[in-house]
Amino acid sequence: MFLEKQSGQTRAGWIEVICGSMFSGKTEELIRRLKRAQFAKQRIEIFKPKIDVRYHESDVVSHDSNAIPSTPVESSSNILLLTTDVDVVGIDEAQFFDDGLADVCNELANRGMRVVIAGLDMDFMGKPFGPIPALMAAAEYVTKVHAICVKCGSLAQYSHRVTADEQRVLLGEKDSYQPLCRLCYNEATKR
Repeated sequence: MFLEKQSGQTRAGWIEVICGSMFSGKTEELIRRLKRAQFAKQRIEIFKPKIDVRYHESDVVSHDSNAIPSTPVESSSNILLLTTDVDVVGIDEAQFFDDGLADVCNELANRGMRVVIAGLDMDFMGKPFGPIPALMAAAEYVTKVHAICVKCGSLAQYSHRVTADEQRVLLGEKDSYQPLCRLCYNEATKR
């Protein structure tokens, strides 16, 4: 871990990635970690992509309606401008950010901050999604969380789109996606 001298004391920075399919609890885990940091009197700042307005315009909100205030930003470079005097940085829906997010997170960690990121590791086609693979490679800690397959009850790692829309980014919930295991996903997509 990188150590930075601040106010006479040395502080280590690092990156944590929470990834998995939709409905796996990524945002819930992000919120849990950030609220623990708040309880410990650490200074936190949370960001999400400006396009994500499904539950709230600014707050990060889980599917279970657990919420924490955040700052919506257009691009990853905005995060660097808004993180002075912060101990912990949280980033939700990281897959929707530009590829510069990995460099931004490395810079924050190099400044001595703990960076906690949540995002989908694969898109609806089962392909690596956005900056998540680069973030997983750079992270000190990676937590892969799983949903439960709605077809058979096994662990689910795929976000199967149930609508006909083929665009890669489609903000949606249970009406647009369902978590499936490998077997059920392959059956549903005829792989």
